[in-house]
Amino acid sequence: MSQTVLDRATERIAESARQASHATSAVADAIIEDGVGVVKRAAKQGGDAAEEFLNDTTQRIQRHPMLTVAATFAIGFTAGAFIGWMIKRR
Repeated sequence: MSQTVLDRATERIAESARQASHATSAVADAIIEDGVGVVKRAAKQGGDAAEEFLNDTTQRIQRHPMLTVAATFAIGFTAGAFIGWMIKRR
């Protein structure tokens, strides 16, 4: 008789462990699914922001072409001078 009680207790413990495992898996799946949704939304927002920045830049270049050329020249000259100075120091 004590063997039967022990067998039943063992079965109940095993069943409880299986149920806990299934519950944990379900919670983990839900968390992963939520995380994937957050990442997808962040990627979409980042892509939208990059596209908007590119459109704004294109419009600014079209409105002010001479300023764009002057700024590009100034940045290039400054970068070249800095690189030349760094090479000269060595």
